[in-house]
Amino acid sequence: MAHIITIAQQKGGAGKTTLAVNLAIAFARQDKRVAILDTDPQGSLGRWFMARRDLLEEPGLDFGTASAWGVSYECEKLCKTNDIVIIDTPPKVDSDLKPALRAADLILVPVGSSHVDLWATDGVVDLAVRVGKRCVIVLNRVKAGTRLADEVASAAAEISADVAVTSLGQRVVYAETLGLGRAAQEAGKSAASAEVEALAAEVLSLLAAKE
Repeated sequence: MAHIITIAQQKGGAGKTTLAVNLAIAFARQDKRVAILDTDPQGSLGRWFMARRDLLEEPGLDFGTASAWGVSYECEKLCKTNDIVIIDTPPKVDSDLKPALRAADLILVPVGSSHVDLWATDGVVDLAVRVGKRCVIVLNRVKAGTRLADEVASAAAEISADVAVTSLGQRVVYAETLGLGRAAQEAGKSAASAEVEALAAEVLSLLAAKE
C-alpha cells in the first residue's frame, strides 16, 4: 500500500518544492518507488522534473500533474505502481486544497525562519484538523544558533501540529541542485545531505507509526 505525503503552505516561497524533491530523491535512494504529483499551476515541481529528465537517461521517479479536484484520481493511479506519492500544492488555503489534504497519510508544512511564515500555517493546520489528518511542521532555511530560529521553533511547538525533530538549514546547495533537476544528496556528502537523510528517516518513521 502506497503512502501519500502532501506538502502544503499558504505562503509562497516557504520551500514546498525544495522539500518535495529532496524527500523524493532520499526515498528513491532507499530503493523505494516514488512518484511526485504537481498540483500547483506555477509548475515548479514539473519544471524540476523536466530538467531532471533532460539531464538523466532515467529520472528515477514517476511524475504526474493534476488540478485540485483531480488529485484523488491521479493519486489512485500513482499508488498502484509506487511506494510513496508526494504531492506539491499551490500556496493558498481554500476548498481547492482539501482533496490533497484528504488524500494524505501525512501533511508536511515547511516553515521558514520567520514569524510571518509561522503565522501562515494557521489555515493549513485548521484544514488538516477538519479533515482529520496529522500535520507536521518542518522548519526550513534555519540559521543555526540564531535567536530567531529558536523563537520560531518554540512558537511552532505551541501550534496544534507536531514539529519535526529534523530541520533544514539555509544552504546554497538546495537552490543550486533544484535548478539542475537534482537534489542535495546527489551533490555529494554534506550537511544538507545528512539533514535530508535524517528528515526522510523521520518521515518514514511517522508513516510506519500510522500503519
